Amino acid sequence: MYKLSELLVESVLLFDKPIGWTSFDLVKKIRGVLRNASGCKKIKIGHAGTLDPLADGLLIICTGKKTKTIDQIQAQEKEYTGIFCVGATTPSFDLESEVDQRFPYEHINRELIESVLPNFRGDLQQIPPQFSAVKIKGKRAYDYARQGEEVKIEPKTISIYHFSIDKIELPNLHFTVRCSKGTYIRSLARDFGKALNSGAHLAALRRTKIGNYKVEDAVNPLSFEFENDLSANI
Repeated sequence: MYKLSELLVESVLLFDKPIGWTSFDLVKKIRGVLRNASGCKKIKIGHAGTLDPLADGLLIICTGKKTKTIDQIQAQEKEYTGIFCVGATTPSFDLESEVDQRFPYEHINRELIESVLPNFRGDLQQIPPQFSAVKIKGKRAYDYARQGEEVKIEPKTISIYHFSIDKIELPNLHFTVRCSKGTYIRSLARDFGKALNSGAHLAALRRTKIGNYKVEDAVNPLSFEFENDLSANI
């Protein structure tokens, strides 16, 4: 079990973020717990890689001196599992917005999927979603999108080290992806749907790894426990 004194000085904490929480919600939660337990008003803390509210899974939080390693952790390979729903698209490429177009998908089979998959491995040019935190002229892309204004987003180079469709339950395709920092799985859903001569959006997403850190070793933030070894000095 962690000691409070260690958490304040330097620590790397692994959490299994619940669906519905923002990454900042989790940071705020842990900061509040540490602040209340220690009496310290200033807690140095941050997360190593944003995870969307509709996604769950591994979120790494660093405290104290370990916040200096955040960039290093963020740069590591990430692994995700989830579901692409084919036959329909949404403006946000996920379930944050309603379906705007529908497409046939009955033609999609294992043979077609396997023929398309190699095109989504290696170094790729990917256009981030309109509903993303990419900055354009000082504003986030999602600010424009929520105002109904479409802006041009330049493609970015990403790397996909592994991409497999593990189970086909039309219209759902269960996948595993290992990729570089900056990869938008929502954009991968959009592009993969097009390649299948259909449409697709992200229906579920779970982050399972960041480098050697695994979600199996993470804890639910609501059951976060530690030993308050500062109480003896109060």
